[in-house]
Amino acid sequence: MSDTITVNSAGSEMKLYTAKPAGAAKGAVIVIQEAFGMTDHIKDICNRIAAAGYLAVAPHVFHRTGDPLISYENMRDVMPHLMALNRADIEADLGACFDYLAGQGFKGRQVGIIGFCMGGTISFFAGAEYELGAAVTYYGGGIAQGRFGLPGLAEMAPGLKTPWQGNFGDLDQQIPTAEVEQLREAAAKAGVATEINRYAEADHGFHCNDRSAYHEASARDSWPKTIDFFDAHIKAV
Repeated sequence: MSDTITVNSAGSEMKLYTAKPAGAAKGAVIVIQEAFGMTDHIKDICNRIAAAGYLAVAPHVFHRTGDPLISYENMRDVMPHLMALNRADIEADLGACFDYLAGQGFKGRQVGIIGFCMGGTISFFAGAEYELGAAVTYYGGGIAQGRFGLPGLAEMAPGLKTPWQGNFGDLDQQIPTAEVEQLREAAAKAGVATEINRYAEADHGFHCNDRSAYHEASARDSWPKTIDFFDAHIKAV
């Protein structure tokens, strides 16, 4: 069952897309959107996570800049919203999600997070900043450079507080394989479980079947690994 509700994030109203499992939830997962808004892909991810037995919530991260839904081919319209993102607002939005989930009975290790594209970077940050059950990144950028006023992922990696899984495509020109391997080496220094899955035939956005970069074999291989990672690390209720 899915729904959209409104929560307060540091004085700003933020919508949450929610999806609930058929029975009692065994945990909760926050789903962070791509750079294109609350797309059907992100809603579908929530629904699939709910089908796997978790309460899923997806915050409308661009709520301060009009909450747009942008075409995958229109990066020009994406940029103002990306440029407006900052650490304080990201932390406020994550905090609003945590507060909502706490009200539903889920906190700490009972909560996981997953993000795609832009959301992958935010998901990784959450895994470094908070002690959660699991964090999953699909092609999150900023490995060496940092984004949104955050340190680079490789810089944050040794301090990960949350078990982390990363999924990357070798054809992704935005995220060179050398940086992915740099991240793997840095994450191995963390005191939590980490893993990276690389896909030789996959490009940026390979998991989304609404994008031209969709690669079915890689998407089909990665998703069960993601659910297994959640099942292994998100603390049961």
